[in-house]
Amino acid sequence: MILESEDDLVVVGEAGDGDAAVAVVRDVRPDVVLMDIRMPGRDGLSATEEICADAGLAGVRVLVLTTFELDEYVFEALRLGASGFVLKDLEPADLLTAVRQVASGDAVLSPSVTRRLVEHVGSGDARRPPVEQVRALAALTEREREVVGLVGQGLANDEIAARLFLSPATAKTHVSRAMTKVGARDRAQLVVLAYESGLVRPGWMA
Repeated sequence: MILESEDDLVVVGEAGDGDAAVAVVRDVRPDVVLMDIRMPGRDGLSATEEICADAGLAGVRVLVLTTFELDEYVFEALRLGASGFVLKDLEPADLLTAVRQVASGDAVLSPSVTRRLVEHVGSGDARRPPVEQVRALAALTEREREVVGLVGQGLANDEIAARLFLSPATAKTHVSRAMTKVGARDRAQLVVLAYESGLVRPGWMA
């Protein structure tokens, strides 16, 4: 009801479990999937993994919407390719904003989720990033590494541009190139990589 009340948003499919979600996504190819974590049968994390790993669904972005914010769900969802993670107590207007942001290619993390991400990585319990991502990070130019670090601190492209005295278009280009080199689907995965690789340390949040 919330989504369909907006002129620029159309609900093209619904599913009650993970298997049905994957089938619907393959059938209708939506721009954004609002994915619950806990569902009957196959869970949302497994469905997210299959959707994000399917090259034929590269344009589909997953926004995890759940009542649960346990660390294991947050980090696993982002590692599997989710573009955002928000809680169900989100205000309707904020949910609409989150859907639009994910559709436009941005990452969306609720403040509590971002805080938990930083605390988790800072605890030393986070798993190491895949070897191929570490190698890709080493292949970034100095400027690209700097930009990824600022993405990890939560800065948007305009803020990165202002910080580095660049045009917004140039900042966006650096972010896009960095994402391509490290194999990140979106900014959410850049944030995770920035912290797990040590490029950004907890306490550096802008």
